[in-house]
Amino acid sequence: MKTHPTDALIVTDIQNDFCPGGALAVLHGDKTIPVINRISRRFPFVVATQDWHPKGHLSFASSHPGRKPLESMVIDGIPQVLWPDHCVQGSQGADFHPDLDITPFNYMLRKGTNPRVDSYSAFKENDQKIRTGLEGLLKGLGIQRVFVCGLTTDYCVRATSRDARDAGFSVVLIEDACRAVDMPKGSLEDALREMRELGVVIASSMDLE
Repeated sequence: MKTHPTDALIVTDIQNDFCPGGALAVLHGDKTIPVINRISRRFPFVVATQDWHPKGHLSFASSHPGRKPLESMVIDGIPQVLWPDHCVQGSQGADFHPDLDITPFNYMLRKGTNPRVDSYSAFKENDQKIRTGLEGLLKGLGIQRVFVCGLTTDYCVRATSRDARDAGFSVVLIEDACRAVDMPKGSLEDALREMRELGVVIASSMDLE
């Protein structure tokens, strides 16, 4: 699979809090980093996202007395998994993992900054109304196909891939450059099935030429 001048790579949330030792650690989340470092220079344009939550964000279980992390509830009509406090603005947990090579990144997008709306996708907040501006940026650059990788397959990678397809981009998921939280159990399988149904190509980093 050759990369072209109209391709972009989206590196999703490779942050300390999602890696081992972090507040919302994903099993083997750091194992994505060598793969991403190896492939990122193949792309003419690279976007990197960061969760960037204010203190007291509505997605935090601590913002809802009596609730525990990984419980679900509906807030303002939007289903929401409640997470441990993570990726708080300006914290070490919100920083990119130190092993991640950020030199190929052309654009860094911080999401989840609205205290009342979570944002898994790089394109839209979870209300599916507020846009981040990434669609317009990529289309303005003539990008036609996006490759998506990072953390986590079943949440932010899934939402980014879905919204990229909805925006009209061809989408390739680089599966070995992703890891899932798989909470609730089966969410990884559901995510892969949904992405395939949407026309996302599931590929390996070894498929890139």
